[in-house]
Amino acid sequence: MKDWAAWHTGYDDPASDLSSRLERVRFHLRQAIDSAPTGPLRLVSLCAGQGRDVIDVLPDHPRRGDVSGVLVESDPRLAAQARSDAVAAGLLQLEVRQADAALAGSFADALPADILLLCGIFGNVSAGDIERTVAAAPALCAAGCTVIWTRHRRPPDLTPQIRCWFAANGFDEVAFDALDTATLTGVGVHRLSQVRAAPIPDEPLFTFRAS
Repeated sequence: MKDWAAWHTGYDDPASDLSSRLERVRFHLRQAIDSAPTGPLRLVSLCAGQGRDVIDVLPDHPRRGDVSGVLVESDPRLAAQARSDAVAAGLLQLEVRQADAALAGSFADALPADILLLCGIFGNVSAGDIERTVAAAPALCAAGCTVIWTRHRRPPDLTPQIRCWFAANGFDEVAFDALDTATLTGVGVHRLSQVRAAPIPDEPLFTFRAS
């Protein structure tokens, strides 16, 4: 299996594809918080890694105090780093859980989310798992929830199909960024406009492929 802690060192290079993707995710996260209705906001980030997106956006955001969140990461090293960085940034309203993000039970008590991050997942799971996760997303989200997701656009490019899956499950597209990077990264943003009563799934949403 891939050494995910080593993989994350790519973020240390500001010229890397990972850094370009991270900057777009941060941009859209800021926009999502800016555009959300007044009041408390619940954020959930699955496969959160070191939490560089959330932890770097919140400290200087005017609505910092409105946002509470759960970051779910299975790798103990990444989870420990995210937890340490959140504390150092004074973000005591963020909880980092070392748990399997594919199991909704790992974060069910933090739902429904007003902002849901699905970054770094869709490029590492099967098309069927992506479709399953998107289909389950309405059960994880509050009305008007913003979902931010990422997926490379290398052949076969699944991003058009992913965008269709979100639309079919009650989401409006807010943005889709096709980054001009070597990995052909795509960053998508969708907002839940059609709320559907659905149980939180018991089965795993996805399984990371061996690589």
